[in-house]
Amino acid sequence: MSLQGALNASISALSAQSTALSVISDNLANSQTTAYKSSSTSFSSLVAGSGTNSSGGVAATMVSNVDQQGLLVQSTDATHLAIEGDGFFIVSDGTDATSTYYTRDGEFTVDSDGYLTNGGYYLLGWTTDADGEVTGGTSENSLEAIDLDSVQSSVDATSSVEFQANLPADAEVGDSFETSFEVYDSLGTTSTVTATYSKTAENTWEIAYSDPTLSSTGETIGTVTSAAVEVTFNADGTLASTNPDPAELTIEGWTTGAADSSITLGLGDADSTTGLTQYASDDGDPSIDVQSIDQDGLAYGNLSSIEISDDGSVIAFFDNGEERSIYQIPIATFGNPDGLEEDSEGIYSRSSTSGNATLHEAGEGGAGSIQGGWLEASTVDTGEEFSNMMSAQQAYSAASQIMSTASDMFDTLLDAVR
Repeated sequence: MSLQGALNASISALSAQSTALSVISDNLANSQTTAYKSSSTSFSSLVAGSGTNSSGGVAATMVSNVDQQGLLVQSTDATHLAIEGDGFFIVSDGTDATSTYYTRDGEFTVDSDGYLTNGGYYLLGWTTDADGEVTGGTSENSLEAIDLDSVQSSVDATSSVEFQANLPADAEVGDSFETSFEVYDSLGTTSTVTATYSKTAENTWEIAYSDPTLSSTGETIGTVTSAAVEVTFNADGTLASTNPDPAELTIEGWTTGAADSSITLGLGDADSTTGLTQYASDDGDPSIDVQSIDQDGLAYGNLSSIEISDDGSVIAFFDNGEERSIYQIPIATFGNPDGLEEDSEGIYSRSSTSGNATLHEAGEGGAGSIQGGWLEASTVDTGEEFSNMMSAQQAYSAASQIMSTASDMFDTLLDAVR
């Protein structure tokens, strides 16, 4: 190899180590960047010419390590997400979801319009019904920007009321006691119904129900059309029977415009203590002892919080006690994730090298699981990067020394010619 070949080799070495230093500096700069994937430098030899006239050199290329798993770090924000395993979140640069991109950076927050966003990108998901079943298909074309402001609470009319109470066995025939409970009509209006328990004979009671009234004003807003319920007890205090069986409360003519209500009254099972019982109160002034009255209706509520499960289900919690699934966040996997094109803000685009995305439910088909309230840390090892930086510096210094020596030898040759 000639002096010219030595110069060419040293120049290529300087260029290669400059590339290595650039990769190292980029890694160190992003050592605290969420879900950043460190890159490495691959060196390969170059040979020009042949035989005794061949000269060498080196080329350097950056190698992406997109498929590395970073450590998961707990966050205080429920909308922060991390993927444990393979795959990417699917995002779009607009709410119409026409252009899709991929990211491991799950630092999502709710913007002023109610969308889950990270920077200028919107998290995409499939809409689901209350049971968590996807409603519009599981293709990429069915993805929508997750919009929490579009989620509304449902209302449920009361269809059953469960009672757990003890009627005083030492009450006199003709004694009456009252309890009240809330019911909801089909429009979610809350009203109060009063139940009057009257002892009609030994071990026999009658329960009559008042028309529903508004708690705030006392206004009657419906009419009870069902008859009073007769309840008998066994000698051991357990429930013997109800008439009718099952006991039912019907309300018609709601002034709110709601549909008529038919409410099953859960007074307990025969020969058991699961509902109403009749035991002595051991009190000079007997009274009814109510342990619980539970009804299944719901008033209209507002979204109070969300939770994201490890299968990607977005669960909405409302201040009326309702909770239901509203979206499913899928995971995209690639045959060659290292072939993705990297953009700013932790965003990747598919390429001919990466192949097309395959969408999965989190935790299925080789896709990782989603961890709500966690973030993936950078994969940069600062200790290793400093070691690589020292190696690059030494190699660069050696290459520059080769260039300096070759230059001196050229000067000697030129002096000899003169």
